[in-house]
Amino acid sequence: MRIARRFGRAEDADDLLQEALIEAIRHGRASFTASEDRAWLVGVIRNKARMAARGSVRRSRRDTRWLAERASPGESAATDRADVLADLPPALRAVAALALAGQTRREIAYLLGLSDTALRQRLSALRRTLGARGVVMPEGLPGLGGGLDYGRIRDALVPMLHRQGGMIAAHDPDGHLFVIRGSQKADRRQ
Repeated sequence: MRIARRFGRAEDADDLLQEALIEAIRHGRASFTASEDRAWLVGVIRNKARMAARGSVRRSRRDTRWLAERASPGESAATDRADVLADLPPALRAVAALALAGQTRREIAYLLGLSDTALRQRLSALRRTLGARGVVMPEGLPGLGGGLDYGRIRDALVPMLHRQGGMIAAHDPDGHLFVIRGSQKADRRQ
């Protein structure tokens, strides 16, 4: 334990010693009466302490870089936009959130149960509200243009959507495709 404290940080000495002992057992060097096994264990503790210190330095640099990127002007603009959207009325916030998620007009209308006219009114109200706050609706609302290009997954979704007779087709983060259709029962929703 004394050696582990000398080479590593005092609060990490227990973990460092435990890892070194596990390595000693794994390599068949558990006889600590032999001087070469004790010297080997000291070397393992020293090397593990060095690796932990290097990992700590790398982690610190990575965290510092991440914080610097978060503080960049582009990121603060995205945070400001999130603050503006949080202050919107719930109906407009839902439309904005779906548009930012990349849903098309048809998908937004289906998810919110809106007619095309009601959706157009909400979009114009959204533009007016954001314009009054000095925020221009970004070009980054891909779904409102109607023509999304998500690549091969999106291309695979379109035929599946038509074949299944669905309203919306999407994919999960793993790339699994799924189709959402309306209820088959007229009197209740599934």
